[in-house]
Formats: sequence, structure tokens, C-alpha cells
Amino acid sequence: MTETNFSPFPILATEHLILRQLEATDDQDIFTHRQNERVNMYVDDFRHASVTQSQAFIDRVLNEISLGKTLLWVLNVKGSNKFIGTVCLWNISWNEGTAETGYTLEPAFHGRGYMNEALAKTIEFGFNIMKLRSIDAYTHENNDSSIRLLIRNNFKPGVPKKPVSSNRVYFCLTREAYGIFK
Repeated sequence: MTETNFSPFPILATEHLILRQLEATDDQDIFTHRQNERVNMYVDDFRHASVTQSQAFIDRVLNEISLGKTLLWVLNVKGSNKFIGTVCLWNISWNEGTAETGYTLEPAFHGRGYMNEALAKTIEFGFNIMKLRSIDAYTHENNDSSIRLLIRNNFKPGVPKKPVSSNRVYFCLTREAYGIFK
């Protein structure tokens, strides 16, 4: 397994998006995003009560990035610096070769294929650069869009590897299911 401290932070590009590092100056965007009712519909403990809480979140994520435990990208449409969401690989276990993925998107950008692009690029990075063996995902049982997104990207349903809320479903994508056999 190739360990990395993610320095310099990997900036990724898709056809329509730039996936860039979270920055301290994203605090207001993170706060506003985490206040959105539609963004909060299927997540628990996601809402921030203040910009100060968003700043603490950013500090924690940046620290976890420096320790090689998390990668969190901010999504921007190419040609714009507007925050539209996030995608991450977190709970990275270098010993087991695993990570979890998670993602959120501003509702105004739903239905445009952006999250599919971002997740596909994140998966590619996880398997080809990080050499992960598998990527896990947990989503709400009623979040049909998220479930379709995971299935579209070859994730398979399974038995959760850790205790989760009864309304969560587990999916996993292995290197083999992704098409890497060594």
C-alpha cells in the first residue's frame, strides 16, 4: 500500500469540475451548505450552528489530511470558484487498504451529473494512486439518488462493517469490481 501525506494536495479535474483542497476561506460556504434543508435531508449531525463550528470542521479536516487520514475535495464548476459541494475519502486505513467515501451537493446543481463525475474521479484516485483495496459507502435507505449513484459506479450492497443507524445501508466497491486485478 502506498502511503501518502497528501502534500501537495491532489487537485483533480473532470470534464466539468475542479476538485480542490478545502481552505479556511471556505468557512461561510461550508456553513451555508450545512444549513440547507435539502442537503440535511438524509444525513445525521451534519448541520453547523455557527460559522465558528464550520471553521473548527475545516481545521479538523485539514489536520486529518496532513495525517493521511482523510481527503476532502471542494467541488467547483470549471471556470468558477463557486462552492457547489464536497466529495471525500475518509476513515482511511492504510493497513487494510480501505477508505469510506461521502459526498454532498448543493441542490441547485442536482441532476446535472456533477456528483457522478466527482465520485468517479475520486474512486479512480483511490484505486490507482492510493492503491486501496476497497471503498465503503454508507447512505440513508431512502436516499434513492445516492443509492443510484453508488450502483452506477459499481458499488455493491453488503453487510455493514461497523455499527450504523438502522436507516443506513452499506455499499462496497472493490478493486476487482472496479477492474483492477493486481
